[in-house]
Amino acid sequence: MWSLVLIASVGCYVLKLAGHLVPQSVLGRPRVRRIAALLPVALLAALVAVQTFGSGQALVVDARLPGVAAAAIALVLRAPFLVVVVVAGVVAAGLRYAGLTA
Repeated sequence: MWSLVLIASVGCYVLKLAGHLVPQSVLGRPRVRRIAALLPVALLAALVAVQTFGSGQALVVDARLPGVAAAAIALVLRAPFLVVVVVAGVVAAGLRYAGLTA
């Protein structure tokens, strides 16, 4: 077990070192800057999609989907982040309590 932790640590260090060794001329290119700016958004969207529709190895549609939809509506209405989270939780919990979704 500890050998895997050490191997992963060395791998992370090497990856970080490789990032520091990239020349500034490459990092300053407009295309690289655009990709670096959009990458966190794409990763977060993928994480939300997986957590919303995934259950083990299967795709499911349950109370999480209306919860995320309610959160999206709250975001469009510019609600504070805490309100967005509470709205999503209340919608999903309410649907589960009512027995409308699994």
